[in-house]
Amino acid sequence: MTMPMREIKAAPDQETLAALSERSGVRFGTSGVRGLVRDLSPDICRAYVQAFLALSGTKGGPVLIGHDLRPSSPEIARACWQEALCQGFEPVYGGVLPTPGLAFAAQERLTPAIMVTGSHIPFDRNGIKFYLPHGEISKEDEQRMLATPVQLAPAPAATLPAADPTVLECYVRRYADAFGGGSLQGMKLGIYEHSSAARDLLHTILQALGAKTVGLGRSDAFVPIDTEAVSEEDRHQGRAWARQHGFDAILTTDGDADRPLIADENGEWLRGDVVGILCAREIGAQTVVTPVSSNTALEACGAFAQTIRTRIGSPHVIAAMEQAGKGPVAGYEANGGFLLGSDITWNGRHIAALKTRDALLPMILLLSAAQSARGRVSELVAGLPQRHTFSDRLQNVNIPACGALLVKLARDPSGFSRLAGTDRQSVVALDTTDGVRATLGSGDILHLRLSGNAPELRCYAEAATPERAAQLCGNCLALVGKEAGAG
Repeated sequence: MTMPMREIKAAPDQETLAALSERSGVRFGTSGVRGLVRDLSPDICRAYVQAFLALSGTKGGPVLIGHDLRPSSPEIARACWQEALCQGFEPVYGGVLPTPGLAFAAQERLTPAIMVTGSHIPFDRNGIKFYLPHGEISKEDEQRMLATPVQLAPAPAATLPAADPTVLECYVRRYADAFGGGSLQGMKLGIYEHSSAARDLLHTILQALGAKTVGLGRSDAFVPIDTEAVSEEDRHQGRAWARQHGFDAILTTDGDADRPLIADENGEWLRGDVVGILCAREIGAQTVVTPVSSNTALEACGAFAQTIRTRIGSPHVIAAMEQAGKGPVAGYEANGGFLLGSDITWNGRHIAALKTRDALLPMILLLSAAQSARGRVSELVAGLPQRHTFSDRLQNVNIPACGALLVKLARDPSGFSRLAGTDRQSVVALDTTDGVRATLGSGDILHLRLSGNAPELRCYAEAATPERAAQLCGNCLALVGKEAGAG
């Protein structure tokens, strides 16, 4: 069922996108534009597209448009299509496809691209991501777009055509060519399909690499899988599927398939920042970029010449990768998205850089590592320094109250001892790169941050055992919920 949209029109005279954004409540988040479906009116969507096409610096020509499986996405994509026509472009409709698939097509064709997706956020929200031929737009690009004056002409009547299958073909070839037909031969993989934009594509590519795949949990309704805060239901389901089928691994993604979620042979879902370390090591990365929230096993494992920590959000990771020195360069986020910052050679085969989050590359790299080691996925994880992370969130929070709490903790971090469930540990390090992150004397870490995409407060915890990390996170969110009126 599509959510009703609240009409907010552009003024007859030109006004900046920033003014229109403020009036509508549709704003840039950590990655792309996000807003309530009811606020994502055709005029608002067209205004963002107009500013983006102005940013692209091109006058006409192709622009790629795709979307995820949210019920509201086709109508938003149609508004994007209409504005592309108004601006003299020739839109090419990719249909339902993964965000990295659209981004890679834009890179290969040297065209701009627009992806309609709300990723993992709740059903009543959606968003738009923008890509230039060199990759995802930067935070500086967002500011340029917001400063752009927009004025909308009447939109031509338009119906989305049948999807052009060639948009996705180069993404399929990227992995089939790079890894070869037998690289995953003999592996049995579960594909948790739900409403992922890659639910059919995963079967196609993994079978082409020699694996046997079994579809699981396909859904006609949109399922907002959050790869960074796995539900207890999905944890139980992963273990049950593993016991029932004897998989080597279970694979899934978030809604737009730029973030993977991978379970080992026991059905235990791996943290994205652990997958990131293993995959960066597998490609021989020398420089690794990741947000401050990621597992500190990155530094402890000693596998990389340089590590760089950033704010949360792929644009920040991309910006740091572009400034990085020694290659190969890789980036990843705690939510699992993996970014290839430089071209690499894999077993004598070339793989081009893709500076946006990708779900397929880390899946294949991790499976290939297990295959070549003649071991199991769980054994790869066990070989890393034993630092364990756990994250969760409070939804529909009182944003001002939570913001005030974070300011207070930044000024007086001793409050983290209480949030950790003990008054006997002092804070030995404080990081305010993004939110407030405290390291306690025991080595335990607590990190609180307001989401840039939704009214949510996220907590990231790290400890020496998975049980302690989960306990830290749970204690912290329970106390924050009481004190800041959240939850």
